[in-house]
Amino acid sequence: MQAGLIGAGMMGHGMAANLLKHGHGVTVVAHRNRAPVDDLVKRGAKEAVSAAELAKASDIILLCVSTSKVVEETIAALRSALRPGHIIIDTGTSAPASTRKLAHDLAQMGVGYADAPLTGGPEQAEAGQLGIFLGADDKTFAAIQPVLPSFATTIRHMGPPGSGHTAKLISNYLVTGMVALVADAFTAAHEAQLDWRNLYEAMLNGSGNSGVLRKMVEPALKGDFDGYRFSLANAAKDIGYYMGLAEELSCETPLAKAVNSVFAEAVATGHGGRNVSHLLDPAIDDVS
Repeated sequence: MQAGLIGAGMMGHGMAANLLKHGHGVTVVAHRNRAPVDDLVKRGAKEAVSAAELAKASDIILLCVSTSKVVEETIAALRSALRPGHIIIDTGTSAPASTRKLAHDLAQMGVGYADAPLTGGPEQAEAGQLGIFLGADDKTFAAIQPVLPSFATTIRHMGPPGSGHTAKLISNYLVTGMVALVADAFTAAHEAQLDWRNLYEAMLNGSGNSGVLRKMVEPALKGDFDGYRFSLANAAKDIGYYMGLAEELSCETPLAKAVNSVFAEAVATGHGGRNVSHLLDPAIDDVS
């Protein structure tokens, strides 16, 4: 199958590389960082000069971009080149309401749409071991099902368009809540002058042991606060989308508001470009 990829960043590069490895044709469009695009071209991908040219060369179009707004703008740029039978797959974390509207509008053109937000990070993307929360109608799911295992080992069809993003936002709410708790707990430990290593190693034997705890704290013990490679800005965006979903579902809680405030404040104070594990850094406000 011929796949187009828009967004060959840390996640998109791994996805495209694995599509090539499994024999699919891949077309990419220039990214602000040339290195991933150049590497994919060396591996056999083709480079398009525009989104429209990419669409003409592709059966499916994967989007790996940052926000619902960027997804909407990208699809607007693609629209003139879309044809019946095309399928667009949004692999980012977007707002479900936007996803449902896009799916409805594209269906009028005979274009399939799926939301396929990912679990895992750049390492899993390179290894082809991502997870997918998939939202799509049955016809679209059947059409893309043979392609997804090229870069994912766990694929769960959650329901119609928007369901994948709903599931991902709920999952990310859980994760961002855990990130905030780990940072809060270890900040308290710092103030209490407890040895972080002793605390951490004891926690590994208890119910607090988790992927979030290990990804954040293990590197921090060596002075590396970039162990969890997910930006505070992206975390704030995701929890912001979750708050909209919670309001829509009438299940907004004080806990959700508190988690949202942690990441909103981090962005407001200029730390959006840092990874979430920097919340552990006692000197976060003392470094540029």
